Amino acid sequence: MADIVLADDGIVFDGTTPETQPLGGAESSFVFLAEELAARGHRVRVVNRCARPLDHKGVAWRPLAEGFPETADLYIANRGDKLIRAMPGAKKTVFWIHNPAGYLMKWRYLWKLTVARPDIVFIGTYHATTYPAWAPGGRRVVIPYGIPDLFRKAQPGQGVPAPRAVFTSNPLRSLDWLLERWAKEIRPKVPGAELHVFSGAATYGAVGDAKAQAMREVLARAEELAGVGVVLRGPVPKARLVEEFRQARLLLYKGDINETFCLAVGEAQAMGVPAIVQPIGSVVERVVEGETGFIAPDDARFSEAAVRILADDALWSTLHAGALARQRRWGWPDAAQAFEQFVPA
Repeated sequence: MADIVLADDGIVFDGTTPETQPLGGAESSFVFLAEELAARGHRVRVVNRCARPLDHKGVAWRPLAEGFPETADLYIANRGDKLIRAMPGAKKTVFWIHNPAGYLMKWRYLWKLTVARPDIVFIGTYHATTYPAWAPGGRRVVIPYGIPDLFRKAQPGQGVPAPRAVFTSNPLRSLDWLLERWAKEIRPKVPGAELHVFSGAATYGAVGDAKAQAMREVLARAEELAGVGVVLRGPVPKARLVEEFRQARLLLYKGDINETFCLAVGEAQAMGVPAIVQPIGSVVERVVEGETGFIAPDDARFSEAAVRILADDALWSTLHAGALARQRRWGWPDAAQAFEQFVPA
């Protein structure tokens, strides 16, 4: 058993948050990793902006204001530059990042990475390419997010679903583009089809507040398209999303250069929901072309693929079976085991 400390200085959340409200992918992944490490027998403590001390699912959550333990076998600093050197007494420090690594090209990061030289954990192959070869740090290790068991082990929907597509990502990540494709190129060819939009600022905490107006403008456009089957649902907790995926026929998402893993696609694929994406950012790592969905090289073929899956029951069934067979293999137990490589012998 190892003594492991994880730290985050971003938004307010704790181990109960994913159970009660929407939470961003980086934060929910932080929770899942902590809980899985605890389930594997380690002593796990979290230092973050939680509102109060909490012991939940084997993890001890403590507010940043209480300070850090003096030592640990493994210290996992999450994203923030102020955390990199926060536990000099730890036997091993790892820096876990989630966004494209360009933000590390600031002096406040570079000097700390040069001095501390922590191993840096990236969440995908594309993600690792965003950090220059010359930049400082220790080893560079790719450990993909696990897909939560909530999705991997859930019973999928029964029968062929109605022609309902879903969008479950950030509204600023090309939802406006998708609404244009839907209204002009997809819905006219599949009368009665619906696009359910599970998206909004609530998922992103204070970060979402800063961009709320821009998000509202895109979501207002979605509301205007109710006449062509667009249904604005808002963000929902993960448990609710499982039920929505059981009723979904297709996930539509263009992709984004800032997308370094894309849990939105990964979670849907694990539930057997075919996905259509474009070759942008990391989304190509989540879809198996022709087996679990399609990677469309341009807008026209994106819309054509959407029409095919919404209208062709046999095609949907093939892609659905492929997603269930291929996309449930890597979960948080696998990711946590990969993190154990950093525990000193």
